[in-house]
Amino acid sequence: MTTQPFAKEQEALSKSRLRLWLRILKLSSGIETELRRRLREEHSTTLPRFDVLSALSRHPEGLKMSELSGHLRVSNGNVTGIVDRLSEEGLVLRVAVHGDRRAQLARLTQKGHETFATLAAHHEIWIDELLRNVTREDALHLMTLLDTATRKQESE
Repeated sequence: MTTQPFAKEQEALSKSRLRLWLRILKLSSGIETELRRRLREEHSTTLPRFDVLSALSRHPEGLKMSELSGHLRVSNGNVTGIVDRLSEEGLVLRVAVHGDRRAQLARLTQKGHETFATLAAHHEIWIDELLRNVTREDALHLMTLLDTATRKQESE
């Protein structure tokens, strides 16, 4: 009989975690939808293109397509198509990898850096606006909680 209250407590905890997940998902999906709309309407670009530019901006030495797809958690084919279009627009340069004839690095051009800087500035403003009701203290607390959840998930 002592396991009954524990089972009910576990069930309540499980339901709470499910509701938490659904709220995180709703918030994330809503923000992503709005970012996609603003990138399209205000900059004639897409979120995947922004993500590629962002990843490349953090790696000035460049990334192989496989590394880039790993960072973005998408297929090589998706990344290659986006990099091809960004290259055609002069935002990304493909550079041969010394010692590997088949591999190429994708690297931002100066124009790519400038374009990403503009997009990133707007992105930050949009996120700040979309989360305007979250205080600094609440943001720090939520990040701590999410970091804890992430660490627990990764350790399993």
